[in-house]
Amino acid sequence: MLSAGDFRNGLTFELDGNVMQVVEFQHVKPGKGAAFVRTKYKNVKTGAVVERSFSPTEKFENAVIETKKMTYSYTDGELYYFMDEEYNMEPLNPDQVEEALKYIKENDTVTVKFLYGKAFSVEPENFVELKVIEAEPGVKGNTATNAMKNAKVETGATIQVPMFVEEGETIRIDTRTGEYMSRV
Repeated sequence: MLSAGDFRNGLTFELDGNVMQVVEFQHVKPGKGAAFVRTKYKNVKTGAVVERSFSPTEKFENAVIETKKMTYSYTDGELYYFMDEEYNMEPLNPDQVEEALKYIKENDTVTVKFLYGKAFSVEPENFVELKVIEAEPGVKGNTATNAMKNAKVETGATIQVPMFVEEGETIRIDTRTGEYMSRV
């Protein structure tokens, strides 16, 4: 058990049957009245962010989130299979890997988050290198401005890239924002 007075950024706790992670906190001692903890926290499964104040003595159950580096192996059409360092296979549902699929291909390493032994989230590496398979042709003279165009990468994701990027080139993408970083 932990109290609201123990809150720190990144700490996870259970609230109403959901697991929350502290994004920001502030201990407030007003001139009149009792002290309180102003908190911004997010639901680790849905990503919803909530702001709320707690009494410093309120108690919460501590939630431990385990993370593992795993390798994306294959899909059988219904489930996606990931393997850890001990060669254990973990089948995951499409809704658990939906966001990460835009940036991963077979044999890529990802971070899988577990809560009570059950996987709930897959995160690709922060930066990935993917090959452009479709790109609109760049028009001569459009390179002087920050003009962007759509390009489709080998995983099927569509990314905004500068006009000079052509089909067949490999580009670096920031998976946290989905933005083009550079050519490789």
